[in-house]
Amino acid sequence: MKIENNRVLLGMSGGVDSSVAAYLLKKQGYDVVGVHMKLWDSGDNKHINDAKKVCDSLGIEFHVVDLQNEFKNKVIKNFVREYEMGRTPNPCVFCNKNIKFGDLFKKADELNCKYISTGHYALCLKNEETGRYEIHRADNDHKDQTYVLYNLTQDKLARTLFPIGHYDKPRIREIAKEIGLEVHNKPDSQDICFIPDQDYERFLREKTNIKSDKGHFVDSEGNDLGEHKGIISYTIGQRKGLGVTFGKPKYVIDINGKDNTIVLGDNEDLFKNELEASNVNFIPFSIDEVKDKIVYDAKIRYSAKPARVTITNLGDDKINVVFDEPQRAITKGQSIVFYDGDILVGGGIIE
Repeated sequence: MKIENNRVLLGMSGGVDSSVAAYLLKKQGYDVVGVHMKLWDSGDNKHINDAKKVCDSLGIEFHVVDLQNEFKNKVIKNFVREYEMGRTPNPCVFCNKNIKFGDLFKKADELNCKYISTGHYALCLKNEETGRYEIHRADNDHKDQTYVLYNLTQDKLARTLFPIGHYDKPRIREIAKEIGLEVHNKPDSQDICFIPDQDYERFLREKTNIKSDKGHFVDSEGNDLGEHKGIISYTIGQRKGLGVTFGKPKYVIDINGKDNTIVLGDNEDLFKNELEASNVNFIPFSIDEVKDKIVYDAKIRYSAKPARVTITNLGDDKINVVFDEPQRAITKGQSIVFYDGDILVGGGIIE
């Protein structure tokens, strides 16, 4: 089939998901332009070379776009700043908002592409009744990546394609093997692309100018419980590796960047049933339309199970969220993301 205005820019990491996405888009009749975003100097060009080989194999156009400065300023600096404040950010959320679905659209315009596409496991569908675009969970819930896509807007969704959302990973690898792509057995990428060993503390201490002085553990009443080695070394809910011992297990229940203290408490202190979130974006409707309380399911981190919540609009893109059941280790800086069944409703940053 021939699609009118069918030129699509595809972000290609060099992995199997985006590679098969290129094949599927071409099969559907799109004029595919592969683009590898260079975000971080990994010391080799393996991913670039893999992406180029796939494009050569499929006979599609290929470009490398250097976004290292943009990535540093919009993702890395935020990552460091959040840790200095005692928060735990999710850099993938900021990357998708500002880079993959921000700067990539600028490149699409430069290359005269009507659409952009990625290898995310998600679905973008238009609701014919409302006339608005919706993001739906991938058919395979295990690989679903909608959690990091809640910042997408209607104008961007109108130009967005997610070609692998109906497939599971084994089938994607099978397709890659069937069409002769060498990346068919390439390992999955790590959670954080710029920290290959996932050692956040080492990265922050060695690769950034982060300020992380020693400070004090305190209890909920402010009593001194000993010295900590720097707030970047701890996360909410942590029990092991505190460096201090007590007669019973103690957990990190709060991290305060302002006075450089870490609050320790009991496991039950980690359970909360309420939070506030900022920088909220809703996809099927505008946050300004929320006049009354609304009820959805929510996830307080990527791997969390959905929990029923009631949302109240506080204004200025802020909301109050009350859970039906208390949640363990709600963490400042992480995203809370809302669902209506399989539909991604939106999300925001936990404050």
